[in-house]
Amino acid sequence: MRLELGNFHVKDIVFGEFTSFKDGVLTINKEEALSIVKEDEDITEADLLIVKPGDEVRLVPVKEAIEPRCRVSGGPVFPGVTGELLQVGNGRTHALKECSVLVVGKHWGGFQDGLIDMSGEGAKYTYYSQLKNIVLVADTNEEFEKREQQKKNRALRWAGMRLSEYIGSCVKDLEPEEIETFDLDPVTKRSTDINNLPSMVLVLQPQSQMEESGYNDLNYGWDCNHMVPTFMHPNEVLDGAMISGSFMPCSSKWSTYDFQNFPTIKRLYKEHGKTLNFLGVIMSNLNVALEQKERSAQFVAQLAKSLGADGAIVAEEGYGNPDADFIACIVALEDAGVKTVGLTNECTGRDGASQPLVSLDEKADAIVSCGNVSELIKLPPMKTVVGELQSLARDGLSGGWEGDEKLGSSVKEDGSIIMENNAMFCGDQVVGWSTKTMKDF
Repeated sequence: MRLELGNFHVKDIVFGEFTSFKDGVLTINKEEALSIVKEDEDITEADLLIVKPGDEVRLVPVKEAIEPRCRVSGGPVFPGVTGELLQVGNGRTHALKECSVLVVGKHWGGFQDGLIDMSGEGAKYTYYSQLKNIVLVADTNEEFEKREQQKKNRALRWAGMRLSEYIGSCVKDLEPEEIETFDLDPVTKRSTDINNLPSMVLVLQPQSQMEESGYNDLNYGWDCNHMVPTFMHPNEVLDGAMISGSFMPCSSKWSTYDFQNFPTIKRLYKEHGKTLNFLGVIMSNLNVALEQKERSAQFVAQLAKSLGADGAIVAEEGYGNPDADFIACIVALEDAGVKTVGLTNECTGRDGASQPLVSLDEKADAIVSCGNVSELIKLPPMKTVVGELQSLARDGLSGGWEGDEKLGSSVKEDGSIIMENNAMFCGDQVVGWSTKTMKDF
């Protein structure tokens, strides 16, 4: 499979008469864009804003991030979700870089939503403060389920995907500034020189714990809870096969933008044929029952061994219960003779002193930590709030609270906040582009 990503680098974003891209400036017809959003009758309020790095803006509750793209040969950017089912990872896709469509709730948030600061101390904690963002701020008529959120989330996130396709379509017939090519020969058809290199497989564990629909990540529109571990071409992940879910605490989430730009996949591609033989991706899942966890781990190990993997990288979306899947997968791979490195965040408590993962094993002896979800973050007031600041305290966002015996409410009267890292939108970036680093003590 050969994928060409044609990149258009966005230097500025403005509203104007026509949606277009010229000389690095993305112009959006706001009225036309909002008409795409309001195709869903459940969306009662919607507005578009533009926020840029350095703006004194706080966004909350943030639900999703998507890179604007178009499929040059036609068809949906997200097959099985925004349009007909078709295989992706081949051909040409155009992408608007250094920008994203952010989906923000106008009022009510939920457990899975997060916060982004575009400037100041908070901007250090999330990759999305570095992007120029087209912000869809919207609400729905789902008054009766303010606390459950799934119909609201689907309406707003699907609107974000439609909006990103609409914006991306303006570069369909243009010549990109650069083309990234992702091309892997079939596993059994590679040269002797490549086959003599250490063979590596990337194991991804997207969020799929919930048996009720509406929460889990989607693979070609298929709820990942229904999957067994499956071998996928990495181009499929980069080209719209995977959609972010609506359950995991926010710092642990992988947004759709993350899947579209998965840095670990791109780095493995960069090393392919030089230091390693990149076999591809095993798309696994996360389960609740112990038997299901063990079954998936065995499937992963069997697939990796059958592919001839010498080594593996395992990345989990989430923490807590998913730690058992994560460790079981690493142990099964090690038992199969596949040397394995894990990528995850930790839940070590606000003081950093608790056990980092729910489940541990001596065979999991090479794990990269991407941050502590429980770390306390204090941020001063921000000049402008997009969405509703009170949602951080009121609505059960995973890093916020209405009251604490010692700390009080997450949202203070002056607009300053205290929260756990849990609420920082995609803040731990297990996908591979964390803004954090390590300290020696």
